[in-house]
Amino acid sequence: MTDLDLLHFEQLKKDVQGQYLKEYTPSQDDISKWKGIDIIYFQEDLRKKAKGNISEKSFYTYFKNSPVTKLPRIDMLNLLSIYAGYDSWYEFKKQHLFAGELLLENENLEEEEINELEKTVSETPELPKTEIQPKKVEIQTPTNVDLQKTNTENQDVNKKPTTTNEVEISTIPTKKNFFKKNAWALITSVLIAITGLLGFKDVLFSKTYTYCFIDKDRGVSVINTLDIMVIKENESPLMYKIKPGECFSYSTKDKNLKMKISAAFYEPLEVNRNLENAPAEEKIELKPDDYKMAAYYFSRKDITGNSEEQVALIKQKRNQLENLISNNAVIYQVYDNNTYGIEKIDKQKYITLVTTPTTSLKNLNVIEMKKDNGKIVSIKFKIATTDEKNK
Repeated sequence: MTDLDLLHFEQLKKDVQGQYLKEYTPSQDDISKWKGIDIIYFQEDLRKKAKGNISEKSFYTYFKNSPVTKLPRIDMLNLLSIYAGYDSWYEFKKQHLFAGELLLENENLEEEEINELEKTVSETPELPKTEIQPKKVEIQTPTNVDLQKTNTENQDVNKKPTTTNEVEISTIPTKKNFFKKNAWALITSVLIAITGLLGFKDVLFSKTYTYCFIDKDRGVSVINTLDIMVIKENESPLMYKIKPGECFSYSTKDKNLKMKISAAFYEPLEVNRNLENAPAEEKIELKPDDYKMAAYYFSRKDITGNSEEQVALIKQKRNQLENLISNNAVIYQVYDNNTYGIEKIDKQKYITLVTTPTTSLKNLNVIEMKKDNGKIVSIKFKIATTDEKNK
C-alpha cells in the first residue's frame, strides 16, 4: 500500500458518490454525511449494479472518515470500482494516474493480500495419497470329515486339507456402440446411394418431349427425311435423322431447347422452346419449298401414252426442268456400290436421266436440294434399288 493508493481511494469514493447521485437524492450530497436510510438505499443499489455488498460497519469505517489511513480489501475495492463504471480497482487507478506515477501491469493484488494468500497455501496440510486395491474374494470349501463309528469307539478322523480358491473379479468389457460396429456398412450404403443417384440423375430428372412434323400446305406428314440439329450451350450440336412419317423424341433436363430442322423439299426452320411449361407432345409445321417440290415432281413424273404423246410430254418435262434448274447447278448422284460412291453430273445429263422413260424413276430419292434466287443450284439424289425400296 502506498500513499498514492490512499489518494486513489479518495477519488474512487467521489466517483461512487457521483454515480449514486445520478439516480437518487439522499439527505446530503456528501457521502461522508450519509446515515440510516441513505446507507440502506446505497447498499441495495450496490447489490443491483455491482452484484455485491458492503456491511454498514465497512461503510462507516471507510466512508465516514476522510482521509482514511488504511485501504479496504481488494474485493471491496473491485466492487466499488465496478459500481463506479470500471472493470476493476486496477482499471480505475490506470485511468486516474497521478503525475510521475507508474502502474505495474500485474498490480491487481496488494502486497499484504499476496502475503496472506502465500501463507494460507503454505499452511495447507498435504493429504496422504491412497490407492484403492482390487478386492479378492476368498471361497472356502467345506471341511470333509470321515467318521466311522463302531459299537464301542470312534476311529481316527481323516481330515482333508482345506483349499482356498482365489477368484479375481475382472471388469466386464463394455459393449461397443451400435453405430461404431456398423459405421463402415452405413457409410458404404450412403456412398452407393449417392453414386446411384449421380449415375441416374439424367434419367431421374429428365423429361421426354415428342415433336411430329407435318406439311404446312397439305396437312400430312412430311414426305422426306428430316435432319434435326439440337444445339446445346457450350457443347457440340447433336445430329438426328428422322424418317418420313416418324416423330422425334428427345429427353432432357434443360429448361430450353433449340433445334434446326432441314429437309430436301422444305424450307429450313429454327425452333426455340422454353420447356418449363411446354407440352410433352407438339406438332411442328414445315413450309414446302415450291421450286424443290416442282423439280422433284417433274423428275419423277411418268411419261405414258403413244409415241407422239410421249414425245410431247418429254419436251414439256424438259422445258419445265430447264426453267427450274440453274445452268450452273451442282448435281451429284449417290451410289451404294463400292465402284463409284458418288458422281457429279451436269444439268443436261440430269434432265436426260429423269426424262428417259424407265421404271427406275419411281425409286428416285432426292437427298438434298438447294435454291438460290428462284433457281435450283444444288441437287443430291439417289436411285434406290428394289431391295432398298422395300426396306
